[in-house]
Amino acid sequence: MNCSEVIANILKAEGTEILTCFPHNDIIDSAAALGIRPIVARTERVAVNIADGYSRMTGGRKIGVCAVQFGPGVENSFGAVAQAYSDSTPLLHLPTGYRRHYVGINPNFKSLPAFTSITKWAETANAVARLPDMLRSAFSIMRSGSRGPTLLEIPRDLVDEEIPDETFKYQPSEQSRIGTNPEAVRKALDMLSNADCAVIVAGQGILYSEAWDELLAFAEKTQIPVMSTLNGKSAFPENHPLALGTAAASRPESVDHFLAKADVILGIGTSFTRNDYITPFPTDREMIQITSDGHDIGKDYPVKLGIVGDAKLVLAQMIEMATDQASDNRAKVVNEVNAVRSKFMKDWMPRLTSDEEPMSPYRVIWEVMQTVDRTKTVLTHDAGNPRDQIVPFYEAIVPHGYMGWGKTTQLGTGLGLIMGAKLAQPDWTAINIMGDAAFGMVGMDFETAVRNQIGIITIVFNNSLMGGYSTAHPIAAERYHFHQISGDYCKIAEALGGHSERITKINDLKPALERAIEKTKSGRPVLLDVKTGEEPIFPMG
Repeated sequence: MNCSEVIANILKAEGTEILTCFPHNDIIDSAAALGIRPIVARTERVAVNIADGYSRMTGGRKIGVCAVQFGPGVENSFGAVAQAYSDSTPLLHLPTGYRRHYVGINPNFKSLPAFTSITKWAETANAVARLPDMLRSAFSIMRSGSRGPTLLEIPRDLVDEEIPDETFKYQPSEQSRIGTNPEAVRKALDMLSNADCAVIVAGQGILYSEAWDELLAFAEKTQIPVMSTLNGKSAFPENHPLALGTAAASRPESVDHFLAKADVILGIGTSFTRNDYITPFPTDREMIQITSDGHDIGKDYPVKLGIVGDAKLVLAQMIEMATDQASDNRAKVVNEVNAVRSKFMKDWMPRLTSDEEPMSPYRVIWEVMQTVDRTKTVLTHDAGNPRDQIVPFYEAIVPHGYMGWGKTTQLGTGLGLIMGAKLAQPDWTAINIMGDAAFGMVGMDFETAVRNQIGIITIVFNNSLMGGYSTAHPIAAERYHFHQISGDYCKIAEALGGHSERITKINDLKPALERAIEKTKSGRPVLLDVKTGEEPIFPMG
């Protein structure tokens, strides 16, 4: 077996079903020979994004794997790996590297020093016989604690080396989950029961540990309202009476209302990271943090009680030890949540149901939510205004019904993520909403969806502007119109082989969405180029 065949057999043993790639890597053909489907993107960045979305949608049960070539291939992939690292997505990146006798010769790109800061583990293979141990480490590390991408660089001259077939052995490592000691659980429950107002912050650790049932049961037993992080959106059903919405940069009023009065904040499966795209938490409250990675505890906020353990197991312990709340307290909490939510929606309903044309992005979001079956739909935003417009209003009601991302926010990421999500869950409707600037970054990869029959729906908010930048750069905008962009994305999508429709009238939007859903059932991707107006108002707390 040569190097590539060894790697392909290891991927097969680890359950790999697809290999995203561009444009050349010897692993591709060896993997294809074993039935691992290659998904060739138009750019390395989107290839990594697809692998990223695949891992997210499966909660890490299946791992996205990406293979690119040495030099420009791995260089171009850097941004997408950085995105995965910032969002703690487990994926395996397999670039080739320069031949070993070229190592250290400038200007040859060195993967390890460049990628060490944006991966959990990065190494260069030095012998074919070591590949099983190295890849076992790569898979184990990416799945342990706070998840994240790993990288194994394969020098080009190693590709031709062989080992005897009979010497090849590979056994994937089974990993167990850990709970925590009962005393820590009792301390947490005492803090919660003594609180005048407690809130739960649910992170994406709930999704990776599949702890959504336990979270729901615990919230209902204790009657503590729940908000999610942006990455954790969909971990708790947002139509539930105790749901506060998503604590992102833009957010429903219920998030700020309950954070302002909370004296105890319980974070479950969250790193409590400070970031421009995350709601800031008050620092003068008692905080409890349950996380699978001890490095997360207290790194950005003062945490009174840190608990290291799997969200599902720790929540099960808490459910067993917690006491039911009295019915009068239950009614009080639910009524308060409902009152704040109802006021917020009443205030924003004029925008969500606006008949103005060009259309308000909020009206588009509202129509999408009323049209799709949200029990079998995954939706994601893109960076910038679409994220801030979508997150507060699109209610995710099932796990993985929304793919939130954004501790770094690379424009165009949503297109690759939604392709990966659709590959992971082919019987679901998969929608990404992006602005016209985001389409400009990655739009040619719509053809990747066409060619691979990945039936996604891409909705472009087309306002011919980089939204908000005229405020930041008023002189450049007035004198040089630097914030204005243009394009008929409908024609581009049609030329790339997809179904596309340009929508300028509100009455045409819902029928177009319904047609799009039907088209994608046969594997044909759809682009809806929706003429929208600039919307400068956001619910930002």
